Amino acid sequence: MPGLSTRAHQLPESPIRKLAPFAQAAKARGVNIFHLNIGQPDIETPPEFFQAIDDAGIKVIAYSPSAGIDSLRQAIVEYYGRIGHQLSVDHVLVTTGASEALSFVFASILNPGDEVIVPEPFYANYSSFSFAKDARIVPITTYLDEDFDLPAAEEFEKRITPQTKAIMICNPGNPTGVLYSQSTLEKLKEIVAKHDLFLIVDEVYREFVYGDTKHSSALGLQGIEQNAVVVDSISKRFSACGARIGCVITRNDELMQAMMKMAQARLSPPTFGQIGAAAVYQLPESFYDSMIGEFAKRRDTLKAGLDAIPGLVCPNINGAFYAMVRLPVDDSEKFCQWMLEEFQYRGSTVMMAPGAGFYATPGAGKDEVRIAYVLNSDDLKLAVECIAAGLQAYPGTKQVAMSAQAGS
Repeated sequence: MPGLSTRAHQLPESPIRKLAPFAQAAKARGVNIFHLNIGQPDIETPPEFFQAIDDAGIKVIAYSPSAGIDSLRQAIVEYYGRIGHQLSVDHVLVTTGASEALSFVFASILNPGDEVIVPEPFYANYSSFSFAKDARIVPITTYLDEDFDLPAAEEFEKRITPQTKAIMICNPGNPTGVLYSQSTLEKLKEIVAKHDLFLIVDEVYREFVYGDTKHSSALGLQGIEQNAVVVDSISKRFSACGARIGCVITRNDELMQAMMKMAQARLSPPTFGQIGAAAVYQLPESFYDSMIGEFAKRRDTLKAGLDAIPGLVCPNINGAFYAMVRLPVDDSEKFCQWMLEEFQYRGSTVMMAPGAGFYATPGAGKDEVRIAYVLNSDDLKLAVECIAAGLQAYPGTKQVAMSAQAGS
């Protein structure tokens, strides 16, 4: 039998999906699963998406231009104009989801052995994208007890080597829910300008910001126009994950030309997804207001419920729709698997994403989980009840920590 590549054997599993077989087995036993493991919103995709496809009257699903259809690229430019960033269609490359966008960026800027500095915990697939290019993620650890704030600039400077090509962040953060301020972005700007690095910012969750805080885009940073690269997607903003439409935004012509060669090699992004995306990018501000109001309610429901569980630590959540939570357990992956294999509460159990898979530092995140609050508030309350009951029953729960919390 032919052997596989070293890369195939060493590529890490997704912490978001690796426990799926246990969830499927639980469903086969008749157990209801509250899916808090994956960022799949339950809000309906806007009807304008489907109407645009119906109205297109397509008889042949032909290849589109490699950079994306003109109407979508123009709609993206107009969307960015409404939030204060003037672009042209030449700055926009449509991709098959944000995943392809990041793959194009990495392939264009990284040689084998090159490095990208990324605050951890980070979206787990960043490791896979870099690994596929024989490059390396260099983590800079942020901490739950500090609400995952970025460390001082000196910590970034310590990690910069001749192989460093970029600093990358997700803002707002997946999996942390942290929102980086304008002043934080300005500090990163100074570092990338000093060392002539790329600043790659995953802004997929841009609208998901709560309270009085505001999102600041890397596209607004003055003086690093050639360094800044933004990755975006319709998946979360318009609850259209399966449409697989993303984009790369950069004013760097050389980088755009390199990515265009890759876009040509894969021919074109999905036709129907692009047609629907062009329509929903034109939705009024009221659409975002309603959506964010619903997710703010869910955030508050989750936070209140988790804070009431003895021994569990949930940080402040300012953006996206995730919480990185510390559990009073021996091993969060064992706990998550046990919840699916051996536990149910009133006929239900909860699927979560074990925290270690979001870290590059060995041993980090072993007692953490990522929770995606993508369910309605009633289901979230039941899911939190289920987690609390599971922690009481799990053999590996740290009872000393639980008791200390309960007595405080």
